[in-house]
Amino acid sequence: MANGKATNSYLFTSESVSQGHPDKVCDQISDAVLDSLLKHDPHVRCALETMVTTGLVVMAGEITVHNEAAAMALADAEQTARQTIKEIGYVDPEIGFDYRSCGVLRAIHSQSEDICQGVTQGAGLHKEQGAGDQGIMFGFACNETKVLMPLPIHLAHRLVEKLTDVRESGELKWLRPDSKSQVTVEYVDRKPARIDTIVISTQHTEEVCDRKGNLSEAARKQIIDKVIKPVIGAECEELWSNKIRYHINPTGRFVVGGPHGDSGLTGRKIIVDTYGGRGRHGGGAFSGKDPSKVDRSAAYMGRYIAKNIVAARLANECEVQLAYAIGVAEPVSILVNTFGTGRIEESLIAELVREYFPTKPAEIINHLKLLRPIYRDTARNGHFGRTGNGFTWEKTDIASKLREAASRWM
Repeated sequence: MANGKATNSYLFTSESVSQGHPDKVCDQISDAVLDSLLKHDPHVRCALETMVTTGLVVMAGEITVHNEAAAMALADAEQTARQTIKEIGYVDPEIGFDYRSCGVLRAIHSQSEDICQGVTQGAGLHKEQGAGDQGIMFGFACNETKVLMPLPIHLAHRLVEKLTDVRESGELKWLRPDSKSQVTVEYVDRKPARIDTIVISTQHTEEVCDRKGNLSEAARKQIIDKVIKPVIGAECEELWSNKIRYHINPTGRFVVGGPHGDSGLTGRKIIVDTYGGRGRHGGGAFSGKDPSKVDRSAAYMGRYIAKNIVAARLANECEVQLAYAIGVAEPVSILVNTFGTGRIEESLIAELVREYFPTKPAEIINHLKLLRPIYRDTARNGHFGRTGNGFTWEKTDIASKLREAASRWM
């Protein structure tokens, strides 16, 4: 009880994985190949899956290109994969996976004509470009951080991002590319009140092991001092506390990692890619898919809509659901959920969504400028809550219009 009022307290946890995690290696390869094709063919049809394991990369899927330059880029997909692996940091054959020695297998064919006619304007039953698949996509935003992302997933992303920075800069030379983070935050009355627990599991060399073969206490302290403290200080200094619990490599050691430690697959980190478990997820992955696939483009539009609603201060939290039928342009439904934080009725917010936001596939692609080679960077450190020229869905340029339009109901 506080001032005679009951408080609602609970813990919420989100995790992230680094660019060197096996699943993220796959996401980045798939998106790097997509980018290489988009440079020459903005209308490429691409659905590329990648699998990695010890010494092996397998690329499979459906790709259709429309000019010779794009065909040459597709023929060079193996080199694109190797370059991506190199940039991630797998350059040492001693760790069981590196860009020079890994085998690369391809099993790629053209897009199904049945699907193609549904996503090509004027080719199917409907005149407009239709959705590349049926399904539901969700967007989410909340006012817990400056970028309007949930705090636990935002911190988890920044932690693995920082691990990569100190590894690549040489500040912590003993780090290797594979790592995970996990952040648990206590909420009181739906607001972040304190950081409860931070988990870091990071691949490392033998040189920082103690006599028992486990990560040394000195190395653990370096992770806290050079990774965790700087991130918390930059993102939410007011929540720093000496009472935060740490689990740094809680198994003891993490020398065997990357694709040698675990196989990886494209699209297996969909919660990491989105909101860390806050809000719902329709199940569709992003990487390796061109924007005709609404799994990707409509999820980006959902985030754009939700973020502008929160930025307009129409709600503290907002989840937007978009649903599509394959080959049909108009979404079959649009649903807005503000979890009781809305300042006007959700049905009225949904009306504003229909009025101010494009939701047909071709309109989404045009509005968010999705026919550009921007996707490799999205495949690491989260697709949302990011800055940069490619992340058009993070803009809040519609917020003022929403606020003004909603004023008649407020």
